[in-house]
Amino acid sequence: MTAQQDHILIVDDDREIRNLLADYLEKQGLRCTTAADGREMKSALDHHQIDLIVLDVMMPGEDGLTLCRELRSRSNVPVIMLTARAEEVDRIIGIEMGADDYMGKPFSPRELLARIKGVLRRTRSLPPTLGGAQRVKFAGWILDSGARHLVGPDGVIVSLSGAEYRLLAVLVEHPNRVLDRNQLMDLTLGREATPFDRSIDVQISRLRNRLNDDAREPRIIKTIRNEGYILAAQVERVE
Repeated sequence: MTAQQDHILIVDDDREIRNLLADYLEKQGLRCTTAADGREMKSALDHHQIDLIVLDVMMPGEDGLTLCRELRSRSNVPVIMLTARAEEVDRIIGIEMGADDYMGKPFSPRELLARIKGVLRRTRSLPPTLGGAQRVKFAGWILDSGARHLVGPDGVIVSLSGAEYRLLAVLVEHPNRVLDRNQLMDLTLGREATPFDRSIDVQISRLRNRLNDDAREPRIIKTIRNEGYILAAQVERVE
């Protein structure tokens, strides 16, 4: 057990699943708080410093997707979404709502533990930006790695989810270089893309929206057909 335990919030309307996961994760040295619905989740976030949320999609009342979207409007705490349906559309919607990772039910607690450790590791070891610069500029935008947000050409601050920040930081680290989906998945999620995994495409779409980059004719993040994506901009440090 480490001196400083990571605090995991498990949100699932199934009491048996909540207790099973909490018991297993606590035996692995993590601290756990459980919640049965959105109300209890919000209360837990108000009263505890949460390091990561395991959030079930299918819940009565406010579902996991709605809760994740609301959470992203005020917090960058990492989220792993659980879905009983392994359909691609559920994974895509979860990523669109700002989730950092996703798992289909049924799953093993051991795999969830590995995913939790992976997300926490990537969140705390985010890619350095341009030689470790705190702020870098590209295409009129400024990426602030300290605050983990964007500052637009008009000076307006644009918040980013953890997954969005990691992907943009990777692109900024490799300007004018084509990165394929496998490279981007490995650098941001720690695993290769499956043949039908569209997570990176969804994240790219979200970033283009953040950057007001026309998806039909993008000028900042361009698609290179059959190859991948490229940040087509000069990147420079901001003192």
